[in-house]
Amino acid sequence: MNPVRGLYAFKAVFIEGVGALLRAKIRRIRQRFLVSCQNCEETQQATLKRILSLNQGSQLSKDYELSPRMTVSEFREKFPISEYELFKPYIDRMRADNHASLLGSKNQLLMFALSSGTTSESKYVPITKPFLNDYRAGWRIWGIGAIDGHAGCDRGHIFQITSSQDRFRTESGVPCGNISGLVTAMQNRVLSRLYTLPAAVADIEDPEVKYYTVLRIALADETITWITTANPGTLVKLSGLLNQHATQLIEDIRSGTISVDIPAAQKQPLNKIISKRSPERADFLENLLKEHGELVPKECWPRLKLLAIWTGGSAGAYLPKIRTLFGDVPIRDHGLHASEGRMTIPLESGTSEGVLDIISHFFEFIPEDQAEDQAEEETPETILAHELDEGKNYFILMTTVSGLYRYNIRDVVKCTGFEGTTPILKFLHKGAHISSITGEKVTESQVVDAVRDAASDLKVSVPQFVVVPVWGEPPGYRLLIESGEFDSPNTMDQLAIRVDENLCQSNVEYREKRESDRLSPLAGQFVSNGTMGNLAKQRNQRKGGSMEQYKHPCLIADLEFIDQLPQIETLSTTSEN
Repeated sequence: MNPVRGLYAFKAVFIEGVGALLRAKIRRIRQRFLVSCQNCEETQQATLKRILSLNQGSQLSKDYELSPRMTVSEFREKFPISEYELFKPYIDRMRADNHASLLGSKNQLLMFALSSGTTSESKYVPITKPFLNDYRAGWRIWGIGAIDGHAGCDRGHIFQITSSQDRFRTESGVPCGNISGLVTAMQNRVLSRLYTLPAAVADIEDPEVKYYTVLRIALADETITWITTANPGTLVKLSGLLNQHATQLIEDIRSGTISVDIPAAQKQPLNKIISKRSPERADFLENLLKEHGELVPKECWPRLKLLAIWTGGSAGAYLPKIRTLFGDVPIRDHGLHASEGRMTIPLESGTSEGVLDIISHFFEFIPEDQAEDQAEEETPETILAHELDEGKNYFILMTTVSGLYRYNIRDVVKCTGFEGTTPILKFLHKGAHISSITGEKVTESQVVDAVRDAASDLKVSVPQFVVVPVWGEPPGYRLLIESGEFDSPNTMDQLAIRVDENLCQSNVEYREKRESDRLSPLAGQFVSNGTMGNLAKQRNQRKGGSMEQYKHPCLIADLEFIDQLPQIETLSTTSEN
């Protein structure tokens, strides 16, 4: 018997024996969750009480006079709608080892998840043990639905791509990185054998080395039935590298080698799997390469039963390419989640819609039209989860066990229905002034600073500009400036290079996507003189505002904007009327 298939058969038997008990347990957890969805209001009240109890005694709780005995209305009166800046002083003290500034004594801090902020400094999002338990519970509810909905997807290995949870440490020694890496690192040793990639792969810092290592290990595994990574752009990127290095990868698989220099700390745990020679697998891949002229993922892993990726918002633009690469393999959306917490759990495949995770976090919502019409100094009214109207769009606010209360994550969702009295939501886009094609979450303030500093360095003036996302392989951003502003295209090129560099410095997630080629370099593009004025006329006409009230957008988070640009460039007062 082929030793790989023999090991696979042994694991399958083991899963059936021990794993059946775990699956039965998780099905009961999922059923309890669905029961809780029948009374959203009651469940959310209990969730808020649990969160406030966990953090009772923290300095934040004292400062805002929070108590687990308070009602939902009292909580909303005591604590303001917030963004990261409100919590930053408390988190700064946590980084210096004063965990009680934000957390209760029973709410153990495990790490800080890093996310891009509105300034050059990353956001440090606390990840605590209760938070991790909730995070895992959400994935289990999601995962058992995937397993039960797709026969055979649990009969092989899971190819999961994660990032490190320990990229660096705070002054007090707390790891900082990605929560997916923490989950991988803390996996049960037996369950970890079901995953193709060992945890050490996540800790490889060099993107080129990491991606080659990912492909080297995954391509050798014929038993993969499930591929999961949040961003579909990662799979598109890997597929491109797969063919760029096809011959080299096949030879490494044949000879039990790897043609990149992995740091010693990560290579040692990988030696056993990398040194395994697989001539039969290499022959199979070589024949595919000769037959098709390339390595196509759907041919490389013929047992594949499921793809788990984001499909909502701008991620949906990747789906045609994903279908070309992976054929008709079912796709199950991860649901809406971020470093700050999980928001939705999809209950079926083929849709990005998911039921609100009401047992993990407490949620409030601001109607999108109300938020847009609100004056900056006014505090918008919020509504609770069970009060949403089907078909309407909302900004979502989170209160989490990690101490982020009434937190505006700036995601816009649409209520598409209900599970019991709990809303089913679909992610639409980031809110105003934020663009995210592939998870980079670029803010308008970052763009303004990047262009201003670049213009200052080059000693040029940029009166008006717009940065917009553009589709491609990979996608990226374009800096639009009227053609009369500069004497030569070379000045525009230099400006675009500087802006791209500045965004890499100010936004850690933008930098990571650029370094891994999931985003192309920002490019400059001249538009016709008068275009910015035409844009103002068009936007004012649509919103019914006046030119005196108009605020020029420096960032427009619309992938279709470039396609609309010819109409804006030729817009005239006559054509408007």
